[in-house]
Amino acid sequence: MKQLLAVGMSAAALASVLALEIFQDREDRGSSDVRPEIEQIVHSYLLDHPEILEAMQDELGRRRTAAEIARRKSALALHEEALLESGSDIVLGNPDGDVTVVEFFDYNCAFCKRALAGKLELLSTDRDVRLVLKDFPILGIDSLEAAEVGVAVKMQVPNGDAYATFHSRLLGMEGRIDRTTALEVAATMGLDVDRIEQDAKSPEVRAILEENVRLAEALGIEGTPTYVVGDAIVPGAMGAGGFLDLVAAARRASD
Repeated sequence: MKQLLAVGMSAAALASVLALEIFQDREDRGSSDVRPEIEQIVHSYLLDHPEILEAMQDELGRRRTAAEIARRKSALALHEEALLESGSDIVLGNPDGDVTVVEFFDYNCAFCKRALAGKLELLSTDRDVRLVLKDFPILGIDSLEAAEVGVAVKMQVPNGDAYATFHSRLLGMEGRIDRTTALEVAATMGLDVDRIEQDAKSPEVRAILEENVRLAEALGIEGTPTYVVGDAIVPGAMGAGGFLDLVAAARRASD
C-alpha cells in the first residue's frame, strides 16, 4: 500500500514538474492555457500505472471506514444512557454484569427466532453478561401490535425471569406473531390480560416504542436482530459462539 501511494505521489509530483515546464514554455510563447497538455500527461501516466487508481480506491475505503467507526462511537457515547439504562427495558442475565449486550428485535423476525437458542446459551454459559432487550417492530402491523403487548407485559412483570418466559415462547413459535398470539401467551402465564390490553394502547407504551425507533435511527440500525456490545454494532443472527466472541472482544477492549 505504501509503495502504491508513493507511486501516486510520484505521479502528482511528475505532473507538477511537467506542468511548470509546459507553463514556462507557453509563457515564453505568449500562451498560458496548459490544461489540455497537463490532462493528457496525467491521463497517459495513469493508463501506464493503473495500480495508482487501485491504491486511491483502497485509501478512500479506509478513510470512509475510519469515518464510519468514529461516527458510530460518537453516536454510542451520545446515546449511552438510553441504550443501556433506559428504565423501560427488561434486563436478563446478570443485572450487574461486566458486559452488556443490547438486542433490537422483532417478534416476526426469522433471524431473531434463529438467534434465540444462542442467546439463551450465552446467558447460561457466561454468568457475567447483562442482556438488554429492545422491541424494534419493523415488520408490519402484526409486529407493532405484538411489541405493544410485549411492552405491556414488561410493565406488569418487571421480573426478568417471568418476561424471559414470555419472550422465549413468542420467539419460539412458528408463523406470524400478532396481538392475539401475544395475548394468548400472556394468558397461559396467568397474567392480567385485561390490564395488558389496556396498557398496550397507552401513551406510555407508544412512547417507549417510539424511543426505541429513534435510538435505532441514531445508531444507524435498520434491521433485526442487531446487537450492540461495547463499540460494536452487529446485525444478523448468531449462535452461542458468535455471542461469546463478541463478549470476549468487549472485555479485551475494556482492559
